[in-house]
Amino acid sequence: MLSYARSLGEQLIVGIDSDTKVKQDKGEGRPYNTEQDRVYMLEALSAVDRVIVFKSAQELEENMKNIRPDVMVVGADWKYKKVIGAEHVKKLIFFDRIGEYSTTKILEASK
Repeated sequence: MLSYARSLGEQLIVGIDSDTKVKQDKGEGRPYNTEQDRVYMLEALSAVDRVIVFKSAQELEENMKNIRPDVMVVGADWKYKKVIGAEHVKKLIFFDRIGEYSTTKILEASK
């Protein structure tokens, strides 16, 4: 997904939820990887130019309003949901999941 998103423009900025937001959204025991680790892993990828951590939907909205990207790529599981910040982009693209990879499924299988 990241390589695809990067191919659509000159720069790829990736937004991720803060540890606090993940815990609020997904419950105790999450996130599996810390915010710091997730930022480090993403920044190590050649496709990624910058990583932004947001603590709330409002903060994500503000980032999108300020950055005003030409293209926003999100997972296809968001296709029929409200995509925060979508009104601030020229084009919204939904990316279909490749295979069955999911952190949630991995954690459930390890129980």
